[in-house]
Amino acid sequence: MTAVVLMEAAEVSAERVSAIRRMLDEAFDGRFSDDDWNHSLGGTHAMILDGEQVLAHASVVPRTITVGTRQVHVGYVEGAGVTPALHRQGLGSAVIVAINGVIGDRFELGMLSTGEFQFYERLGWERWHGPTWTIHADGRRERTEDEDDGIMAYRTERSGDVDVTSPIVCEHRLGDCW
Repeated sequence: MTAVVLMEAAEVSAERVSAIRRMLDEAFDGRFSDDDWNHSLGGTHAMILDGEQVLAHASVVPRTITVGTRQVHVGYVEGAGVTPALHRQGLGSAVIVAINGVIGDRFELGMLSTGEFQFYERLGWERWHGPTWTIHADGRRERTEDEDDGIMAYRTERSGDVDVTSPIVCEHRLGDCW
């Protein structure tokens, strides 16, 4: 298997950015929105490459999430996908393990939104059991019940006593807030 390449967003060429987007469009069968794409930019990218082709990708972007009453510096995973013809060959696991390392080095906690719980659980992630909210620029909070069962967390040495039954609040953004 080809090694995982880690790159900061500023290091990723325009051609590679386009290749990532093409792969994610294919991986999500055309359901990877422009908002999903915008959320995936920035931060650190983990990729498995075959020449200029991107076979697998995930990025981790910094976000501040309020957990209970505490603001937490979170590495939020976005744009995780694998070329469909290469599913179940360990490529997705490899990029997430690399992302876990970035989260462990730089963040208090990792978070993501998914329906693929078993995949992430075997890589050290746990389901969040507390209620989810967003906060708008004007300070107004909005409940996001539909997200309550889809958030997962990855603990680091700096996670402290994070309680996965606590309410969590993220900033409101276009597309999926979580």
